[in-house]
Amino acid sequence: MSIQTVATKPFPGQRPGTSGLRKKVSVFRQPSYLENFVQSVFDTLGDCAGKTLVLGGDGRYHNREAVQTILHMAAAHGFAKVLVGQGGILSTPAVSCVIRKHGALGGIVLSASHNPGGPDGDFGIKYNIAAGGPAPESVTEAIFHRTESISRYRISDAPAIDIDRIATSRIEQMDVEVIDPVADYAELMQRLFDFDAIKALFGSGFRMCFDGMHAVSGPYAKAILEGMLGAPAGTVINAVPLEDFGGHHPDPNPVNAAQLIAIMAEDDAPDFGAASDGDGDRNMIVGRKFEVTPSDSLAVLAANAAVAPGYRAGLKGIARSMPTSRAADRVAEALGIPCYETPTGWKFFGTLLDAGKATLCGEESYGTGSDHIREKDGLWAVLFWLNLLAVTGKSVQQLVDEHWARFGRNYYSRHDYEAVASEAANELMASLRIKLPTLAGRDLGHYVVDFADDFEYTDPVDGSVATQQGIRIVMTNGSRIVFRLSGTGTEGATLRVYLERYEADPTYHHLLTQQALAALILIAEQVGGITGWTGRARPTVIT
Repeated sequence: MSIQTVATKPFPGQRPGTSGLRKKVSVFRQPSYLENFVQSVFDTLGDCAGKTLVLGGDGRYHNREAVQTILHMAAAHGFAKVLVGQGGILSTPAVSCVIRKHGALGGIVLSASHNPGGPDGDFGIKYNIAAGGPAPESVTEAIFHRTESISRYRISDAPAIDIDRIATSRIEQMDVEVIDPVADYAELMQRLFDFDAIKALFGSGFRMCFDGMHAVSGPYAKAILEGMLGAPAGTVINAVPLEDFGGHHPDPNPVNAAQLIAIMAEDDAPDFGAASDGDGDRNMIVGRKFEVTPSDSLAVLAANAAVAPGYRAGLKGIARSMPTSRAADRVAEALGIPCYETPTGWKFFGTLLDAGKATLCGEESYGTGSDHIREKDGLWAVLFWLNLLAVTGKSVQQLVDEHWARFGRNYYSRHDYEAVASEAANELMASLRIKLPTLAGRDLGHYVVDFADDFEYTDPVDGSVATQQGIRIVMTNGSRIVFRLSGTGTEGATLRVYLERYEADPTYHHLLTQQALAALILIAEQVGGITGWTGRARPTVIT
Protein backbone atom coordinates (compact mmCIF):
# COMPACT_ATOMS: atom_id res chain seq x y z
CA MET A 1 0.00 0.00 0.00
CA SER A 2 1.28 3.45 -0.88
CA ILE A 3 0.09 6.98 -1.56
CA GLN A 4 -0.07 7.85 -5.24
CA THR A 5 0.18 11.29 -6.82
CA VAL A 6 -1.89 11.31 -10.01
CA ALA A 7 -1.61 13.97 -12.71
CA THR A 8 -4.90 15.55 -13.73
CA LYS A 9 -6.44 18.51 -15.55
CA PRO A 10 -9.27 20.83 -14.48
CA PHE A 11 -12.88 20.10 -15.44
CA PRO A 12 -15.04 23.13 -16.26
CA GLY A 13 -18.04 24.01 -14.13
CA GLN A 14 -17.13 22.54 -10.74
CA ARG A 15 -18.52 25.52 -8.81
CA PRO A 16 -20.53 24.33 -5.78
CA GLY A 17 -23.97 25.87 -5.50
CA THR A 18 -26.14 26.43 -2.44
CA SER A 19 -26.34 22.66 -1.97
CA GLY A 20 -22.91 21.66 -3.23
CA LEU A 21 -21.87 20.32 -6.64
CA ARG A 22 -24.66 18.51 -8.48
CA LYS A 23 -24.32 16.89 -11.87
CA LYS A 24 -25.53 13.85 -13.75
CA VAL A 25 -24.09 10.51 -12.59
CA SER A 26 -22.39 10.18 -15.98
CA VAL A 27 -20.46 13.39 -15.29
CA PHE A 28 -19.28 12.22 -11.88
CA ARG A 29 -18.20 8.86 -13.30
CA GLN A 30 -15.68 10.48 -15.64
CA PRO A 31 -12.13 9.48 -14.63
CA SER A 32 -10.72 11.98 -12.11
CA TYR A 33 -13.91 14.11 -11.93
CA LEU A 34 -14.78 13.29 -8.33
CA GLU A 35 -11.09 13.09 -7.38
CA ASN A 36 -10.45 16.61 -8.67
CA PHE A 37 -13.25 18.07 -6.60
CA VAL A 38 -12.32 16.18 -3.42
CA GLN A 39 -8.67 17.18 -3.82
CA SER A 40 -9.80 20.79 -4.18
CA VAL A 41 -11.79 20.48 -0.93
CA PHE A 42 -8.78 19.06 0.93
CA ASP A 43 -6.45 21.68 -0.55
CA THR A 44 -8.81 24.40 0.65
CA LEU A 45 -8.98 22.91 4.16
CA GLY A 46 -5.19 22.92 4.50
CA ASP A 47 -3.47 20.69 7.06
CA CYS A 48 -5.78 17.73 7.79
CA ALA A 49 -3.27 15.83 9.91
CA GLY A 50 -4.78 14.31 13.03
CA LYS A 51 -8.32 15.52 12.19
CA THR A 52 -11.62 13.62 12.00
CA LEU A 53 -13.86 13.63 8.93
CA VAL A 54 -17.49 12.46 8.69
CA LEU A 55 -18.62 10.78 5.48
CA GLY A 56 -21.92 9.41 4.18
CA GLY A 57 -24.71 9.87 1.72
CA ASP A 58 -28.25 9.04 0.74
CA GLY A 59 -27.46 5.69 -0.87
CA ARG A 60 -28.20 6.81 -4.42
CA TYR A 61 -26.42 5.28 -7.43
CA HIS A 62 -22.62 5.82 -7.30
CA ASN A 63 -22.67 6.45 -3.53
CA ARG A 64 -20.68 3.35 -2.55
CA GLU A 65 -17.97 3.90 -5.17
CA ALA A 66 -17.62 7.55 -4.19
CA VAL A 67 -17.27 6.61 -0.50
CA GLN A 68 -14.31 4.33 -1.30
CA THR A 69 -12.63 7.05 -3.39
CA ILE A 70 -13.00 9.66 -0.66
CA LEU A 71 -11.79 7.31 2.08
CA HIS A 72 -8.63 6.53 0.13
CA MET A 73 -8.04 10.23 -0.61
CA ALA A 74 -8.61 11.17 3.04
CA ALA A 75 -5.96 8.60 4.05
CA ALA A 76 -3.54 10.25 1.63
CA HIS A 77 -4.10 13.62 3.30
CA GLY A 78 -3.31 12.69 6.87
CA PHE A 79 -6.72 12.43 8.47
CA ALA A 80 -6.53 10.46 11.70
CA LYS A 81 -10.07 9.11 11.43
CA VAL A 82 -13.09 9.01 9.18
CA LEU A 83 -16.51 8.22 10.64
CA VAL A 84 -18.53 6.66 7.82
CA GLY A 85 -22.13 5.50 8.00
CA GLN A 86 -22.72 1.77 7.62
CA GLY A 87 -23.16 0.94 3.95
CA GLY A 88 -22.12 4.50 3.12
CA ILE A 89 -25.46 5.74 4.49
CA LEU A 90 -25.88 8.91 6.55
CA SER A 91 -28.78 11.31 6.19
CA THR A 92 -27.78 14.94 5.80
CA PRO A 93 -29.18 15.82 9.27
CA ALA A 94 -27.27 12.87 10.74
CA VAL A 95 -24.01 14.08 9.15
CA SER A 96 -24.50 17.43 10.88
CA CYS A 97 -25.32 15.69 14.16
CA VAL A 98 -22.25 13.42 14.01
CA ILE A 99 -19.90 16.29 13.08
CA ARG A 100 -21.06 18.31 16.08
CA LYS A 101 -21.13 15.43 18.57
CA HIS A 102 -17.66 14.11 17.71
CA GLY A 103 -15.90 17.44 17.16
CA ALA A 104 -14.97 16.64 13.56
CA LEU A 105 -13.20 19.04 11.25
CA GLY A 106 -16.17 18.68 8.95
CA GLY A 107 -18.01 16.22 6.76
CA ILE A 108 -18.63 15.24 3.17
CA VAL A 109 -22.24 14.62 2.16
CA LEU A 110 -22.90 12.56 -0.96
CA SER A 111 -26.36 13.49 -2.16
CA ALA A 112 -28.38 15.33 -4.74
CA SER A 113 -31.16 15.65 -2.16
CA HIS A 114 -34.61 15.44 -3.76
CA ASN A 115 -33.29 15.00 -7.32
CA PRO A 116 -33.89 11.66 -9.11
CA GLY A 117 -31.31 8.89 -8.75
CA GLY A 118 -30.12 5.87 -10.74
CA PRO A 119 -27.55 5.52 -13.56
CA ASP A 120 -29.28 8.25 -15.57
CA GLY A 121 -30.08 10.38 -12.52
CA ASP A 122 -28.20 12.94 -10.48
CA PHE A 123 -25.35 12.80 -8.01
CA GLY A 124 -23.96 15.43 -5.66
CA ILE A 125 -21.28 16.24 -3.13
CA LYS A 126 -20.94 19.02 -0.59
CA TYR A 127 -18.64 19.88 2.30
CA ASN A 128 -20.03 20.74 5.74
CA ILE A 129 -17.93 22.71 8.21
CA ALA A 130 -17.17 22.01 11.88
CA ALA A 131 -20.40 23.70 13.03
CA GLY A 132 -22.23 21.00 11.06
CA GLY A 133 -23.69 23.18 8.34
CA PRO A 134 -22.97 23.71 4.65
CA ALA A 135 -19.75 25.50 3.85
CA PRO A 136 -20.18 29.29 3.51
CA GLU A 137 -19.64 30.99 0.18
CA SER A 138 -16.09 32.00 1.08
CA VAL A 139 -15.19 28.30 1.34
CA THR A 140 -17.17 27.10 -1.69
CA GLU A 141 -15.63 29.83 -3.85
CA ALA A 142 -12.14 28.86 -2.67
CA ILE A 143 -12.90 25.24 -3.59
CA PHE A 144 -14.13 26.33 -7.02
CA HIS A 145 -11.05 28.42 -7.72
CA ARG A 146 -8.87 25.47 -6.76
CA THR A 147 -10.74 23.22 -9.25
CA GLU A 148 -9.76 25.65 -12.01
CA SER A 149 -6.01 25.21 -11.45
CA ILE A 150 -5.68 21.67 -10.10
CA SER A 151 -2.89 19.58 -11.64
CA ARG A 152 -2.70 16.52 -9.39
CA TYR A 153 -4.52 14.59 -6.70
CA ARG A 154 -3.32 12.22 -3.99
CA ILE A 155 -4.88 8.84 -3.18
CA SER A 156 -3.96 5.62 -1.42
CA ASP A 157 -3.78 2.48 -3.55
CA ALA A 158 -4.95 0.29 -0.64
CA PRO A 159 -7.71 -2.25 -1.37
CA ALA A 160 -11.36 -1.27 -0.86
CA ILE A 161 -12.55 -1.74 2.70
CA ASP A 162 -15.73 -3.28 4.09
CA ILE A 163 -18.21 -0.49 4.87
CA ASP A 164 -21.11 -2.84 5.59
CA ARG A 165 -19.90 -4.09 8.97
CA ILE A 166 -19.80 -1.85 12.05
CA ALA A 167 -16.10 -2.04 12.91
CA THR A 168 -12.86 -0.08 12.70
CA SER A 169 -10.25 -0.76 10.02
CA ARG A 170 -7.31 1.14 8.59
CA ILE A 171 -6.20 2.69 5.34
CA GLU A 172 -2.56 3.71 5.58
CA GLN A 173 -2.34 5.44 8.99
CA MET A 174 -6.01 6.43 9.10
CA ASP A 175 -8.76 4.71 11.11
CA VAL A 176 -12.00 4.10 9.26
CA GLU A 177 -14.78 3.71 11.82
CA VAL A 178 -18.00 2.35 10.33
CA ILE A 179 -20.79 3.62 12.59
CA ASP A 180 -24.48 2.91 13.08
CA PRO A 181 -25.99 5.69 10.93
CA VAL A 182 -29.00 6.13 13.23
CA ALA A 183 -27.60 5.92 16.79
CA ASP A 184 -26.20 9.42 17.38
CA TYR A 185 -29.15 11.06 15.64
CA ALA A 186 -31.74 9.02 17.60
CA GLU A 187 -30.03 9.93 20.86
CA LEU A 188 -30.35 13.62 20.00
CA MET A 189 -34.03 13.29 19.08
CA GLN A 190 -34.72 11.58 22.41
CA ARG A 191 -33.34 14.62 24.23
CA LEU A 192 -35.47 17.08 22.25
CA PHE A 193 -38.88 15.40 22.30
CA ASP A 194 -41.15 13.71 24.82
CA PHE A 195 -40.77 10.12 23.66
CA ASP A 196 -42.95 8.85 26.52
CA ALA A 197 -45.88 10.99 25.38
CA ILE A 198 -45.45 9.87 21.77
CA LYS A 199 -45.26 6.21 22.88
CA ALA A 200 -48.52 6.68 24.76
CA LEU A 201 -50.06 8.23 21.64
CA PHE A 202 -49.22 5.18 19.55
CA GLY A 203 -50.37 2.95 22.41
CA SER A 204 -53.80 4.59 22.30
CA GLY A 205 -54.50 3.31 18.80
CA PHE A 206 -53.20 6.37 16.96
CA ARG A 207 -52.21 5.45 13.40
CA MET A 208 -49.58 6.98 11.18
CA CYS A 209 -48.10 6.49 7.71
CA PHE A 210 -44.53 7.62 7.04
CA ASP A 211 -43.34 7.42 3.43
CA GLY A 212 -39.57 6.88 3.27
CA MET A 213 -39.73 7.20 -0.55
CA HIS A 214 -37.09 4.43 -0.82
CA ALA A 215 -34.62 7.07 0.35
CA VAL A 216 -32.34 7.56 3.31
CA SER A 217 -35.00 8.35 5.95
CA GLY A 218 -36.47 4.86 5.83
CA PRO A 219 -33.97 3.25 8.24
CA TYR A 220 -34.16 6.25 10.59
CA ALA A 221 -37.96 6.18 10.66
CA LYS A 222 -38.07 2.40 11.15
CA ALA A 223 -35.60 2.57 14.05
CA ILE A 224 -37.20 5.55 15.80
CA LEU A 225 -40.93 5.35 14.98
CA GLU A 226 -41.42 1.59 14.95
CA GLY A 227 -38.49 0.66 17.17
CA MET A 228 -38.17 3.29 19.91
CA LEU A 229 -41.69 4.74 19.87
CA GLY A 230 -43.73 1.59 19.36
CA ALA A 231 -45.56 2.49 16.17
CA PRO A 232 -47.04 -0.67 14.58
CA ALA A 233 -44.96 -2.55 12.03
CA GLY A 234 -45.80 -1.22 8.58
CA THR A 235 -46.16 2.38 9.76
CA VAL A 236 -43.14 3.19 7.59
CA ILE A 237 -43.68 2.42 3.90
CA ASN A 238 -41.06 2.43 1.12
CA ALA A 239 -38.53 2.07 3.92
CA VAL A 240 -35.59 0.47 2.11
CA PRO A 241 -33.17 2.93 0.44
CA LEU A 242 -32.71 2.08 -3.24
CA GLU A 243 -30.07 3.41 -5.63
CA ASP A 244 -32.77 4.77 -7.94
CA PHE A 245 -35.38 5.48 -5.23
CA GLY A 246 -37.58 2.84 -6.81
CA GLY A 247 -37.73 4.84 -10.02
CA HIS A 248 -39.53 7.69 -8.27
CA HIS A 249 -38.66 11.32 -7.60
CA PRO A 250 -37.75 11.48 -3.87
CA ASP A 251 -39.26 14.91 -3.28
CA PRO A 252 -41.85 15.02 -0.46
CA ASN A 253 -44.62 17.05 -2.03
CA PRO A 254 -48.19 16.11 -2.96
CA VAL A 255 -47.19 15.37 -6.57
CA ASN A 256 -44.25 13.05 -5.94
CA ALA A 257 -45.55 11.48 -2.72
CA ALA A 258 -48.79 10.53 -4.46
CA GLN A 259 -49.04 7.16 -2.69
CA LEU A 260 -49.05 8.83 0.73
CA ILE A 261 -51.57 11.45 -0.39
CA ALA A 262 -53.88 8.71 -1.66
CA ILE A 263 -53.60 6.80 1.62
CA MET A 264 -54.37 9.93 3.64
CA ALA A 265 -57.41 10.71 1.44
CA GLU A 266 -59.15 7.42 2.24
CA ASP A 267 -62.20 7.43 4.53
CA ASP A 268 -60.34 5.21 6.99
CA ALA A 269 -57.04 7.07 6.64
CA PRO A 270 -54.39 7.07 9.36
CA ASP A 271 -54.48 9.97 11.81
CA PHE A 272 -51.19 11.40 10.60
CA GLY A 273 -49.05 11.20 7.47
CA ALA A 274 -45.52 12.35 6.68
CA ALA A 275 -42.78 11.89 4.11
CA SER A 276 -39.13 12.77 3.71
CA ASP A 277 -36.83 13.17 0.74
CA GLY A 278 -33.70 11.64 -0.77
CA ASP A 279 -31.22 12.71 1.91
CA GLY A 280 -33.66 13.12 4.78
CA ASP A 281 -33.61 16.88 5.27
CA ARG A 282 -37.09 17.71 3.95
CA ASN A 283 -40.54 16.83 5.24
CA MET A 284 -44.18 16.89 4.25
CA ILE A 285 -46.93 16.85 6.89
CA VAL A 286 -50.40 15.50 6.07
CA GLY A 287 -53.55 15.05 8.11
CA ARG A 288 -56.63 13.10 7.13
CA LYS A 289 -57.67 14.62 3.79
CA PHE A 290 -55.63 17.68 4.74
CA GLU A 291 -52.22 18.83 3.49
CA VAL A 292 -50.10 21.24 5.54
CA THR A 293 -47.92 23.69 3.63
CA PRO A 294 -44.29 23.95 4.79
CA SER A 295 -44.83 27.62 5.64
CA ASP A 296 -47.79 26.79 7.88
CA SER A 297 -45.88 23.89 9.43
CA LEU A 298 -43.07 26.22 10.52
CA ALA A 299 -45.57 28.71 11.94
CA VAL A 300 -47.60 26.08 13.84
CA LEU A 301 -44.48 24.52 15.37
CA ALA A 302 -43.18 27.94 16.39
CA ALA A 303 -46.48 28.87 18.02
CA ASN A 304 -46.55 25.58 19.95
CA ALA A 305 -42.83 24.99 20.54
CA ALA A 306 -43.21 24.73 24.31
CA VAL A 307 -44.82 21.29 24.00
CA ALA A 308 -41.39 19.79 23.27
CA PRO A 309 -38.86 19.50 26.13
CA GLY A 310 -36.02 20.80 23.98
CA TYR A 311 -37.83 24.08 23.32
CA ARG A 312 -39.60 24.85 26.61
CA ALA A 313 -37.07 27.56 27.43
CA GLY A 314 -38.55 29.61 24.57
CA LEU A 315 -37.45 30.63 21.11
CA LYS A 316 -34.70 33.19 20.51
CA GLY A 317 -35.99 33.99 17.07
CA ILE A 318 -37.37 32.54 13.85
CA ALA A 319 -35.68 32.63 10.47
CA ARG A 320 -37.32 31.95 7.11
CA SER A 321 -36.18 32.19 3.53
CA MET A 322 -37.54 35.17 1.63
CA PRO A 323 -39.87 33.13 -0.66
CA THR A 324 -41.39 31.34 2.36
CA SER A 325 -44.75 32.77 3.40
CA ARG A 326 -45.00 35.36 6.15
CA ALA A 327 -47.06 33.08 8.41
CA ALA A 328 -44.10 32.68 10.78
CA ASP A 329 -43.66 36.47 10.96
CA ARG A 330 -47.04 36.80 12.68
CA VAL A 331 -46.08 34.17 15.25
CA ALA A 332 -42.78 35.90 15.94
CA GLU A 333 -44.61 39.19 16.44
CA ALA A 334 -46.99 37.57 18.93
CA LEU A 335 -44.09 35.98 20.81
CA GLY A 336 -42.11 39.23 20.85
CA ILE A 337 -39.11 37.69 19.09
CA PRO A 338 -37.36 38.63 15.84
CA CYS A 339 -38.13 36.98 12.50
CA TYR A 340 -35.26 37.05 10.00
CA GLU A 341 -35.84 36.98 6.25
CA THR A 342 -32.89 35.37 4.44
CA PRO A 343 -32.04 34.25 0.91
CA THR A 344 -32.85 30.65 -0.01
CA GLY A 345 -30.17 28.21 1.16
CA TRP A 346 -29.72 26.70 4.60
CA LYS A 347 -26.23 28.16 4.95
CA PHE A 348 -27.80 31.60 5.48
CA PHE A 349 -29.42 30.33 8.67
CA GLY A 350 -26.07 29.08 9.97
CA THR A 351 -24.69 32.40 11.17
CA LEU A 352 -27.99 33.25 12.89
CA LEU A 353 -28.06 29.88 14.67
CA ASP A 354 -24.39 30.05 15.67
CA ALA A 355 -24.90 33.56 17.05
CA GLY A 356 -27.94 32.48 19.09
CA LYS A 357 -30.27 34.80 17.19
CA ALA A 358 -32.68 32.12 15.94
CA THR A 359 -34.01 28.80 17.21
CA LEU A 360 -36.38 27.62 14.46
CA CYS A 361 -35.77 27.98 10.72
CA GLY A 362 -37.76 27.08 7.65
CA GLU A 363 -37.91 27.16 3.88
CA GLU A 364 -40.99 26.77 1.72
CA SER A 365 -39.33 23.89 -0.14
CA TYR A 366 -40.40 21.47 2.59
CA GLY A 367 -37.43 22.21 4.84
CA THR A 368 -37.70 22.92 8.57
CA GLY A 369 -35.11 22.75 11.34
CA SER A 370 -33.70 24.28 14.49
CA ASP A 371 -30.51 25.00 16.37
CA HIS A 372 -30.08 21.32 17.33
CA ILE A 373 -27.97 20.88 14.15
CA ARG A 374 -27.06 23.08 11.18
CA GLU A 375 -29.17 21.45 8.47
CA LYS A 376 -32.87 21.22 7.87
CA ASP A 377 -34.21 17.98 9.31
CA GLY A 378 -37.14 15.99 7.97
CA LEU A 379 -37.67 13.40 10.70
CA TRP A 380 -37.11 16.05 13.41
CA ALA A 381 -40.12 17.98 12.04
CA VAL A 382 -42.21 14.80 12.00
CA LEU A 383 -41.30 14.05 15.63
CA PHE A 384 -42.13 17.65 16.59
CA TRP A 385 -45.60 17.23 15.08
CA LEU A 386 -46.05 13.89 16.86
CA ASN A 387 -45.09 15.57 20.15
CA LEU A 388 -47.65 18.31 19.47
CA LEU A 389 -50.38 15.80 18.58
CA ALA A 390 -49.61 13.74 21.69
CA VAL A 391 -49.76 16.70 24.09
CA THR A 392 -52.85 18.40 22.65
CA GLY A 393 -54.90 15.36 21.64
CA LYS A 394 -56.05 17.32 18.57
CA SER A 395 -55.94 16.37 14.91
CA VAL A 396 -53.68 17.97 12.33
CA GLN A 397 -56.55 19.90 10.78
CA GLN A 398 -57.81 21.09 14.18
CA LEU A 399 -54.39 22.49 15.02
CA VAL A 400 -54.05 24.29 11.70
CA ASP A 401 -57.63 25.63 11.73
CA GLU A 402 -57.08 27.03 15.23
CA HIS A 403 -53.80 28.56 14.12
CA TRP A 404 -55.49 30.30 11.19
CA ALA A 405 -58.30 31.55 13.42
CA ARG A 406 -55.73 33.18 15.69
CA PHE A 407 -53.17 34.48 13.18
CA GLY A 408 -55.01 34.50 9.85
CA ARG A 409 -54.26 32.35 6.82
CA ASN A 410 -51.46 32.92 4.34
CA TYR A 411 -52.68 31.24 1.14
CA TYR A 412 -49.51 30.09 -0.53
CA SER A 413 -48.32 28.14 -3.57
CA ARG A 414 -45.19 27.57 -5.65
CA HIS A 415 -45.32 27.11 -9.41
CA ASP A 416 -42.22 25.41 -10.84
CA TYR A 417 -41.23 25.56 -14.49
CA GLU A 418 -38.53 22.89 -14.70
CA ALA A 419 -35.74 22.39 -17.27
CA VAL A 420 -36.36 25.77 -18.91
CA ALA A 421 -33.64 26.84 -21.33
CA SER A 422 -31.15 28.74 -19.17
CA GLU A 423 -30.87 31.64 -21.60
CA ALA A 424 -34.64 32.15 -21.71
CA ALA A 425 -34.92 31.93 -17.90
CA ASN A 426 -32.16 34.50 -17.42
CA GLU A 427 -33.74 36.82 -19.98
CA LEU A 428 -37.09 36.59 -18.18
CA MET A 429 -35.42 37.65 -14.94
CA ALA A 430 -33.50 40.44 -16.69
CA SER A 431 -36.70 41.80 -18.20
CA LEU A 432 -38.34 41.83 -14.77
CA ARG A 433 -35.41 43.76 -13.31
CA ILE A 434 -35.85 46.40 -16.00
CA LYS A 435 -39.55 46.73 -15.05
CA LEU A 436 -38.98 47.04 -11.29
CA PRO A 437 -38.76 50.87 -11.10
CA THR A 438 -42.11 51.19 -12.95
CA LEU A 439 -44.17 48.84 -10.79
CA ALA A 440 -44.62 50.71 -7.50
CA GLY A 441 -48.10 52.24 -7.28
CA ARG A 442 -49.47 50.38 -10.31
CA ASP A 443 -53.07 49.20 -10.16
CA LEU A 444 -53.07 45.56 -11.31
CA GLY A 445 -56.79 44.96 -11.00
CA HIS A 446 -57.41 43.25 -7.69
CA TYR A 447 -54.14 44.57 -6.25
CA VAL A 448 -52.04 47.72 -6.08
CA VAL A 449 -48.25 47.34 -5.96
CA ASP A 450 -46.67 48.67 -2.77
CA PHE A 451 -43.07 48.03 -3.86
CA ALA A 452 -41.03 45.80 -6.16
CA ASP A 453 -37.37 44.96 -5.77
CA ASP A 454 -34.61 42.41 -6.27
CA PHE A 455 -34.09 41.00 -2.77
CA GLU A 456 -30.74 41.83 -1.20
CA TYR A 457 -29.60 40.47 2.17
CA THR A 458 -27.03 41.79 4.59
CA ASP A 459 -26.17 39.19 7.21
CA PRO A 460 -26.76 40.75 10.66
CA VAL A 461 -23.91 38.70 12.13
CA ASP A 462 -21.01 38.80 9.70
CA GLY A 463 -22.07 41.67 7.44
CA SER A 464 -21.82 39.62 4.24
CA VAL A 465 -24.07 40.75 1.40
CA ALA A 466 -26.04 38.57 -1.02
CA THR A 467 -27.63 40.27 -4.04
CA GLN A 468 -30.17 39.28 -6.71
CA GLN A 469 -31.85 36.72 -4.46
CA GLY A 470 -35.30 36.89 -6.03
CA ILE A 471 -37.62 39.49 -7.50
CA ARG A 472 -40.42 40.55 -5.15
CA ILE A 473 -43.64 42.26 -6.14
CA VAL A 474 -45.40 43.16 -2.89
CA MET A 475 -48.96 44.49 -2.83
CA THR A 476 -50.39 47.09 -0.47
CA ASN A 477 -52.35 44.40 1.42
CA GLY A 478 -49.23 42.28 1.93
CA SER A 479 -49.87 39.77 -0.85
CA ARG A 480 -46.77 38.87 -2.84
CA ILE A 481 -45.42 37.40 -6.06
CA VAL A 482 -41.81 36.25 -6.07
CA PHE A 483 -39.78 35.15 -9.10
CA ARG A 484 -36.59 33.17 -8.56
CA LEU A 485 -34.31 30.79 -10.43
CA SER A 486 -33.42 27.64 -8.51
CA GLY A 487 -29.88 26.25 -8.36
CA THR A 488 -30.73 22.67 -7.34
CA GLY A 489 -31.34 21.12 -10.75
CA THR A 490 -28.82 19.68 -13.21
CA GLU A 491 -30.55 20.46 -16.52
CA GLY A 492 -31.39 23.93 -17.75
CA ALA A 493 -32.96 26.24 -15.18
CA THR A 494 -35.96 25.94 -12.89
CA LEU A 495 -38.10 29.06 -12.64
CA ARG A 496 -39.98 29.21 -9.37
CA VAL A 497 -42.93 31.57 -8.98
CA TYR A 498 -44.20 31.99 -5.41
CA LEU A 499 -47.66 33.35 -4.72
CA GLU A 500 -49.00 34.52 -1.37
CA ARG A 501 -52.27 36.08 -0.21
CA TYR A 502 -53.07 36.90 3.42
CA GLU A 503 -56.65 36.40 4.63
CA ALA A 504 -57.63 37.43 8.18
CA ASP A 505 -61.34 36.53 7.96
CA PRO A 506 -61.98 32.89 9.03
CA THR A 507 -64.99 32.86 6.71
CA TYR A 508 -62.55 32.67 3.80
CA HIS A 509 -60.04 30.21 5.29
CA HIS A 510 -61.19 27.14 3.36
CA LEU A 511 -61.09 28.19 -0.26
CA LEU A 512 -59.18 26.04 -2.74
CA THR A 513 -55.63 27.40 -2.74
CA GLN A 514 -55.29 27.94 -6.50
CA GLN A 515 -58.74 29.58 -6.53
CA ALA A 516 -57.72 31.94 -3.72
CA LEU A 517 -54.55 32.84 -5.63
CA ALA A 518 -56.14 33.09 -9.10
CA ALA A 519 -55.77 36.86 -9.43
CA LEU A 520 -52.11 36.74 -8.39
CA ILE A 521 -51.43 33.89 -10.84
CA LEU A 522 -52.84 36.03 -13.65
CA ILE A 523 -50.75 39.04 -12.59
CA ALA A 524 -47.58 36.90 -12.46
CA GLU A 525 -48.16 35.85 -16.08
CA GLN A 526 -48.96 39.38 -17.21
CA VAL A 527 -45.95 41.00 -15.52
CA GLY A 528 -43.45 38.21 -16.05
CA GLY A 529 -44.47 37.05 -19.52
CA ILE A 530 -43.84 33.50 -18.37
CA THR A 531 -45.46 31.73 -21.32
CA GLY A 532 -43.64 33.86 -23.86
CA TRP A 533 -40.21 33.38 -22.31
CA THR A 534 -40.49 29.71 -21.34
CA GLY A 535 -42.82 28.36 -24.02
CA ARG A 536 -44.82 26.74 -21.21
CA ALA A 537 -48.57 27.19 -20.93
CA ARG A 538 -48.58 25.84 -17.37
CA PRO A 539 -46.12 24.97 -14.59
CA THR A 540 -44.38 21.59 -14.46
CA VAL A 541 -45.25 21.17 -10.79
CA ILE A 542 -47.60 23.09 -8.49
CA THR A 543 -47.12 22.73 -4.73
